[in-house]
Amino acid sequence: MSRPLPSVFDQALAAAVRAPSPHNTQPWRFVVEHEVIEVWLDRERVLAVADPHGREARLACGAAAFNLQICLRANGIAAVVRMLPDPAEPDLVAVIRLDGNEKATAAERRLAEAVFRRHTNRRPLLDKEVPPVVRAALKSAALNEGGQIEYLDASGRYTPVASLVRQAEAIQADDHAFRAEAAFWTHREPDSPDGVPKAAAGPPPHGPGIVSLRASHENRDLPAREYEQEPLLGAVLTRDRGPHAEVRAGMAMQRVLLTATAEGLATSFLSQPFETPHTRESLDRLFAGLGQPHTLLRIGYGYPTRLTGRRPVHEVLTHRTTAG
Repeated sequence: MSRPLPSVFDQALAAAVRAPSPHNTQPWRFVVEHEVIEVWLDRERVLAVADPHGREARLACGAAAFNLQICLRANGIAAVVRMLPDPAEPDLVAVIRLDGNEKATAAERRLAEAVFRRHTNRRPLLDKEVPPVVRAALKSAALNEGGQIEYLDASGRYTPVASLVRQAEAIQADDHAFRAEAAFWTHREPDSPDGVPKAAAGPPPHGPGIVSLRASHENRDLPAREYEQEPLLGAVLTRDRGPHAEVRAGMAMQRVLLTATAEGLATSFLSQPFETPHTRESLDRLFAGLGQPHTLLRIGYGYPTRLTGRRPVHEVLTHRTTAG
């Protein structure tokens, strides 16, 4: 096929960099060659303490690949994703190949529109239930990408998972290396192209809650606020495990997040228990038989907050030319 108009291509790459990542590290690079876009893991932006094996970074790259694909499809371009296509290049996490023209569906256009509105909401949510029809829509979104979302309130896992979140937060609070790494990436200036600016952080909680949010993402310039008592928590799972599953989980996670945004929901992450070995092993045991847990989402209704910055596309993009 002929290469799409530059504006469509540029929009798809601009969508890719709007994906979420731990501490907004943006651990991706993109290489374009003819009708192929490669998504690479950027090892220099993997959190050495919190994510030494790059699990969360691969989730982020999977989310970026999904944004690329959905934006191209919304513009009438069929786009096929292959995950970890080359065993000799483990940091090549996905390849998106353009595959002709295809009429966009209303659902694809709706998700693509949500890409530039989706953001992590670290502030208190309203004590308002997410209705069953919306929960079902999020479940379908995960299934559509080969993943699943398990709501903890319906499974008996809510209390033990919330306990693991608190345990991990306490472990990280006592670990100098964790604290130093988080401090480097947070409390950035408002116009920072990466990391989490103070203005995007949440107020400190008025009292201890069932679920512990990241202390490193608190803005102590704000007055303390009451947080929702029992937020809806959803675990994103895959049936298999390993790097391939992590990329797929990132794609499923992003489809869930964009569906939530389109439905007027706010979302944030509870990543702490995935970042300390003891709590991660406990999570794996809790979900044994269901699948491999990759991330925990806090889901509900809230007020919009500011978007975090992103590096310009040209800083993360390489054009590869083939000699004729």
